[in-house]
Amino acid sequence: MTRDQVQSVHDDIAYMKALAQEGRQAPLVGGRILVTAGLVFGAAAIIHYAINSGLLDGAPVAYLVLWGSAMLIFFGALIVEIRRCESKPGAQSAGNRAASAGWMGAGLGIFVMSLAMGVIGWKTQSSAVAAVFPSLIFALYGSGWAVSATMSGQKWQWYLAAGCWIATPMITFLIGSPALWLGYAPGLFLFAFVPGLILMRQEPTETV
Repeated sequence: MTRDQVQSVHDDIAYMKALAQEGRQAPLVGGRILVTAGLVFGAAAIIHYAINSGLLDGAPVAYLVLWGSAMLIFFGALIVEIRRCESKPGAQSAGNRAASAGWMGAGLGIFVMSLAMGVIGWKTQSSAVAAVFPSLIFALYGSGWAVSATMSGQKWQWYLAAGCWIATPMITFLIGSPALWLGYAPGLFLFAFVPGLILMRQEPTETV
């Protein structure tokens, strides 16, 4: 190997190292998306509990309207926030792109699985499948936090990932009781709303 070739290899290694360092140093953006998810779906879970427990009157179709409305509100806010994040400094860093891809995968997984569970409920004429939904959310949130923690180097996010995965089987002990949805709401607060606020505080304020 010639001297020029050796130098080229060293330059490539230095470039890859710089990319990795950039991914760890750039602050993560998109905290408002998590805050919105925690607020919107947390509120929907509390309303679901109120209907399920008899505190509010509602026909079975009320659940479909409730969660359908929550999804529409969230997706509307998501579109606005994605456009806002694109102008943030560091938004195109390797770490932000990877974390964004991880959360996008988790979000799409939640969406398509909610559609699948809706079809299963319709085909079986049973609402029992909906009881699996909180566990599904926590499991996929755990995956999202694991990717984010790996790419950002922020160890506190690993605690969130572990908490989500612990909550995944634990909340199943509430299946069969309206308390399932009352337990789901604070989980969204802990694993989406609060860390979303932390990420918002870390975001750069300037646009580019």
